Amino acid sequence: MKALVVCGATATGKTALAAECALRLGGEVVSADSMLVYRGLDIGTAKPTAEERRGVPHHMIDVAEPGSDFSVSDYERMALPVVNDLLSRGKVPVLCGGTGFYLNALLYRSGFGGTPADPSVREKYMRIADAEGREALHARLSAVDPESAAALHPNDVKRVVRALEIYELTGRKKSDQRDLPIPRFPFLAVAFDYPREELYARIGRRVDAMFRAGLVREVQGLLARGIPENAQCMQGIGYKEVIEGLKNGVLQSTMSDIIKQNTRNYAKRQLTFFKRMQGLKLLAPGDLNAAAQEVCSLYDD
Repeated sequence: MKALVVCGATATGKTALAAECALRLGGEVVSADSMLVYRGLDIGTAKPTAEERRGVPHHMIDVAEPGSDFSVSDYERMALPVVNDLLSRGKVPVLCGGTGFYLNALLYRSGFGGTPADPSVREKYMRIADAEGREALHARLSAVDPESAAALHPNDVKRVVRALEIYELTGRKKSDQRDLPIPRFPFLAVAFDYPREELYARIGRRVDAMFRAGLVREVQGLLARGIPENAQCMQGIGYKEVIEGLKNGVLQSTMSDIIKQNTRNYAKRQLTFFKRMQGLKLLAPGDLNAAAQEVCSLYDD
């Protein structure tokens, strides 16, 4: 039994493909999207509807309150037992999402160069994270080990602390130790390979649909509920631009243009990230049934 990973850039049809493959393989979907974890953020996250889920159980959606912080470590702590449970029951975990740090947290564990842990050092850096914030802790790592910092999200506090711990204990950067990621379980990873201009057109259509569905009202409703504008969830693309637009009185068309540009930039970063994924199989975009049939054939090989 192995996992199926449906990944890639935003707006490439991951949700539909994951649900279709889960139906064909007898699996359940485990979301790997850093915004879908938040309750009440539906339109700006393109959260799959009940119809889009097609009766397939979906995990790791709506698991956090919108005012709370949710880190990569939190995701790993909650999602990994779900994946292990599915595997133990003979169900195919279909990991679906574009948050690469979330996927890596599930797919791999690291040897960290064999450096023993030092609880006192870890505690020191955890206190720094609590007192100065995660970004400040990440900046400390950037100063001594920029390669490791570039590979870690500031919210992945556990791994940032571990990289700082290795540097403090050994005087050597974690990135110099060349420890390879160790897969936790076998998996097949697939992604749609859209031409860049077609991908950008899909992003544009998705953003237009979000505004028609009431993205501005959704943001206003969250603010009215007392969700701070600087909350982690409100820093997501779509939410932060609408907040700034509302504060400055800009037109919705201007908000939309900014969101489209920022989403395109994010998609570029996603594509760069996933090109490094081990064994990633690229799928021709187009017919969903043909793509699902190809994925299931690859899975059964």
